[in-house]
Amino acid sequence: MNRDTMLAGLREWIGLAVLALPALLVSIDLSVMILALPHIGADLGADSAEQLWMIDIYGFMLSGFLITMGTLGDRIGRRKLLLIGGAAFVAASIAAAFSRSPEMLIAARAVLGIAGATLSPSSLALIGNMFREPKQRSLAIGIWLVCSMGGMVLGPVVGGILLAHFWWGSIFLLGVPVMLMLLIAGPLLLPEFRHAESGRLDPASVLLSLGAILPLIYGLKQIAKQGLEIAPLLCIAAGLALGALFVSRQRRLTSPLLDLRMLSIPGFSAALGGMFGTTLTGATMLFVAQYLQFVRGMSPLESGLYMIPGVIGSMVGMFFSPLIARRIRPARLIGAGLLVSAAGCLLLAQAGVASGLAILVIGYILFNLGAAPLPSLSNVLVIGAAPPEKAGSAASMLQTSGEFAFALGIAVLGSVGTVIYRGQVANAIPSGLPTAAAHASRDSLPGAIAVAEGLPDQLGTALLSGAREAFTVGMHAVAAVCGAVMLSIIFLVATRLRHVRPIGETPSAPANPASATGSSLAEETG
Repeated sequence: MNRDTMLAGLREWIGLAVLALPALLVSIDLSVMILALPHIGADLGADSAEQLWMIDIYGFMLSGFLITMGTLGDRIGRRKLLLIGGAAFVAASIAAAFSRSPEMLIAARAVLGIAGATLSPSSLALIGNMFREPKQRSLAIGIWLVCSMGGMVLGPVVGGILLAHFWWGSIFLLGVPVMLMLLIAGPLLLPEFRHAESGRLDPASVLLSLGAILPLIYGLKQIAKQGLEIAPLLCIAAGLALGALFVSRQRRLTSPLLDLRMLSIPGFSAALGGMFGTTLTGATMLFVAQYLQFVRGMSPLESGLYMIPGVIGSMVGMFFSPLIARRIRPARLIGAGLLVSAAGCLLLAQAGVASGLAILVIGYILFNLGAAPLPSLSNVLVIGAAPPEKAGSAASMLQTSGEFAFALGIAVLGSVGTVIYRGQVANAIPSGLPTAAAHASRDSLPGAIAVAEGLPDQLGTALLSGAREAFTVGMHAVAAVCGAVMLSIIFLVATRLRHVRPIGETPSAPANPASATGSSLAEETG
């Protein structure tokens, strides 16, 4: 098959728009709840624990079901699973919008998470089927990623507009017309693909994967919120034990839920490992947001505006990386990008309590821009390296790795920042302060700000100044750790991806055009 017959036409590009809009919606749904939560809590009478579950259950279900849904799509049909997920998303969105109790909303958000888990792996796998020419496929994945990333920016903005004019349930109805468009246009524009020789889904593997992923994610999130306690550590231990059983079972099955043999492909494993490391540093965003609000005293809206240039930098990097990678080897592009990101970390570490705002904004732009090539090209490399019948499973592995890394990053980097803050702030706490107030001041910067408001001016100012300085020192340490992670990933990429050619450039025409990138990756094993 020559290159001209591989090129996608107008139908495929319109189909890409149909796939990109749900990606935008899923990422919006991850961030829009932050603004709406106070309204929801007051209206439904939800306590603090219920409010946490309203936010967290979506991410738990999304990450827990990614592997199952990615493999299920390979077996029953990726378009079929995408449409089933879209229909479930519509029903759950309506149920969430008109919830009458915290329990009903939590249940609806759980179904939204499960439905969301069908969308991303199926979409990426279908893009691999629709765009068989490597250069077109890399551009299509870049567009899809920009939409996925854009939802994180639009979520708070769209949520703020809706909450200013409508009731809180309107944020969930936002997705209904998008999913209805998917249900109508999907059968007309999207191809169906399934692996004809797939075996039946193994229920034990599904249960083991959920039993491994959910306790791990939950334990990591609890450590990030509450510190090292016995309950989350037991959850992590249980998740690791069930994960070991899951891996053992996959190695024995002839038709596994997750084909671990794909990890032996050097390009696949390098992209997966690099994506894990880069996503791990994503928790930097939380420190930057808190610095802007609690150290510089900005409102949430002002903080968001100062962070938008960094997010735009990430979107620009994700869009243009596949285009640049047509002329430059991925290892060189990713390595150069990570050097830029490490330089951004260095700038973030220069921001002070009362100075360095411009340096912080520039550093955050460089951090995001430089990190963008790796996730952008990781999707291209992983989808291209995997056999076509395993594309959904491969995409789910990449995204599950990202979910783990982000949760682990929040837990680990959050702990680093907290430990340093507590050590630094101790000297700023006035003697004679009530035990509860002293504990709140040591626990976090927002706690210290609340305590300072009730103290005499001089004492309050001293506590506030010391707490802000302590938080800033902790942020500097987190930035330094992230810079070190970026530099270590450069070594991984340089050694494991050094022979991968520019996207679309292969030594000879591959026997299977759907895996042209994979043939490039396979050079490393030759």
